Amino acid sequence: MKTSNALLFILVLLYINASTQWPTHTVCKEDNLEIYYKSCDPQQDFALSIDHCPDIATHTFNIRAATVLGHSIKELYVKLNMIVNGKTVLSYSETLCGPGHAKLIFCGKKKGEHLYYEGPVTLGIKEIPQGDYTISAKLTNQDNVIVACADFTVKNYLDYY
Repeated sequence: MKTSNALLFILVLLYINASTQWPTHTVCKEDNLEIYYKSCDPQQDFALSIDHCPDIATHTFNIRAATVLGHSIKELYVKLNMIVNGKTVLSYSETLCGPGHAKLIFCGKKKGEHLYYEGPVTLGIKEIPQGDYTISAKLTNQDNVIVACADFTVKNYLDYY
């Protein structure tokens, strides 16, 4: 009886692990701007919030982001893809941490440590592109292992003029 209970328990855990998807989180929902995200890392979700949604359309806005690191980050790389109608129309990649590239305060953090950032972010663009599209963001470490991954859905109908 104990063997069958243990087997049933393991099967339930495997089923839950295989079928779990992370929820879609709302970052911003205003009249003409909506931003949602969903973790695409099967191992973990993360938290992200923006202080004042309309500030996204300006050059700098404040965010809060947090996660527990599943992997150490001696080196950290970001890759962003803008996807419209299922096709990648724009790609961007950059080294964030590495030999001679310590752009972030959490470079060098170890597996299991909490990663928390609260402060300003500058997108480096004049305006957020209008329309409905997806931004796929992936952070990988020196072993090419996903540190964090998310798909952002953007619905932007702001009038910049």
